Amino acid sequence: ATSGRQIFQPLHTLRNAEKELLPGFHQFEWQPALKNVSSSWDVGIIDGLSGWTTFVEDVPADTISRRFRYDVALVSALKDLEEDIMEGLRERGLDDSICTSGFTVVVKESCDGMGDVSEKHGNGPAVPEKAVRFSFTVMSISIRVEGEDDGITIFQEPKPNSELSCRPLCLMFVDESDHETLTAILGPVVAERKAMMESRLIISVGGLLRSFRFFFRGTGYDEKMVREMEGLEASGSTYVCTLCDSTRAEASQNMVLHSITRSHDENLERYEIWRKNPFSESADELRDRVKGVSAKPFMETLPTLDALHCDIGNATEFYKIFQDEIGEVYQRSNPSREERRRWRSTLDKQLRNKLKLKPVMRMNGNYARRLMTLEAVEVVCELVPSEERREALQRLMELYVQMKPVWRSTCPSRDCPDQLCRYSYNSQQFADLLSTTFKYRYDGKITNYLHKTLAHVPEIVERDGSIGAWASEGNESGNKLFRRFRKMNARQSKTFELEDVLKHHWLY
Repeated sequence: ATSGRQIFQPLHTLRNAEKELLPGFHQFEWQPALKNVSSSWDVGIIDGLSGWTTFVEDVPADTISRRFRYDVALVSALKDLEEDIMEGLRERGLDDSICTSGFTVVVKESCDGMGDVSEKHGNGPAVPEKAVRFSFTVMSISIRVEGEDDGITIFQEPKPNSELSCRPLCLMFVDESDHETLTAILGPVVAERKAMMESRLIISVGGLLRSFRFFFRGTGYDEKMVREMEGLEASGSTYVCTLCDSTRAEASQNMVLHSITRSHDENLERYEIWRKNPFSESADELRDRVKGVSAKPFMETLPTLDALHCDIGNATEFYKIFQDEIGEVYQRSNPSREERRRWRSTLDKQLRNKLKLKPVMRMNGNYARRLMTLEAVEVVCELVPSEERREALQRLMELYVQMKPVWRSTCPSRDCPDQLCRYSYNSQQFADLLSTTFKYRYDGKITNYLHKTLAHVPEIVERDGSIGAWASEGNESGNKLFRRFRKMNARQSKTFELEDVLKHHWLY
């Protein structure tokens, strides 16, 4: 790659073959026409702040965000899949000249903030540069044929978590906690998405005009982003869950029996109650009535569990249990900070010597995967004095290893049917262990992801067929690409930088 030949060209010198692959090349129309969205189809990369000329805290507003128009990007993605669609029709024995309408496209949306993307050179004040990326993946395309009730699936994304299927829609230099700027930039995206849900897209596929309708499922968000989009309090809130109304204390008492109750529409209703306080209640009563919805929900997400962060959250929890077991916390009350530090370094040393696991500052996916194994528990048990505590720890991990594939795999009913069937039983056993043997950690408190892992997995799998496939992983791997393109393939000027990254990422 360092031969000095520049493979990626700036936008204006693109060859025609590449222009065909970028959004803004193919003609299409919407019936009925999209509300508040221009009907022109040859729109390429646009300014994410779409016409705002205000200065947000002295950042020239026209440099902070670039995006494609949502409908134009979807058309481009569908045209990319043109051959797969035709192939799918043939495989199902459908005559493509009859199948011109009734196509349904299911789209997974992901949005994730990235910390530190600052340039590594230059001097001057250190600015915390953060970025947010919003992207989508075409998950499946199906068609309803006359006389049939169910749709026939003609395309299913084989690798829903690869960065190859995850298409960038909007890049912005914004801190994900800066709700105002985030909503200002994603506002038009939300409006376009809403308009598309009420209309049908007409494009030529395989030489014939065909009509498609779209379903959007916002599942690729981590908990922090979901809470922000849906107007919930931050993740330290007593309302532990983005799927049900349980409080942390309730969730630690009753670990398994909860069902999904929250939804975007309900959050909107609750926000109105919070705003108007129709029963003139005190702040606490009001908060309890709206179950922690205290901001206006901005974008509809589908309440689910984010598989990657679930791994990380639970590994962090286990890491702490390991520390506490090394120090035999179950038989003593509040140990000093020094002692905790000692147990931690003992644990780190053991993991490094026996498993080659280097201590990490913040738990990451790879560390979590290595830590949550039976061999890691064997190694930790060498440091645990009492025999019965060792057995309990091993049992805990055995159950966890049984449960994990269910929320990790792309299609649990195919990949791990036995674990899926046993999930509720296993999670009950797991919860019983925590509330008896490890009671010292779970008295009135439980972590958000542990609650979801124990209480909600079977219900989500029943609803969506999978948790892993709908996770934000593709978007997370896309973050790596963002960094790479920004370093290698983007013009250094602020005005063009995001444009180039967005283009390269799309062509990737």
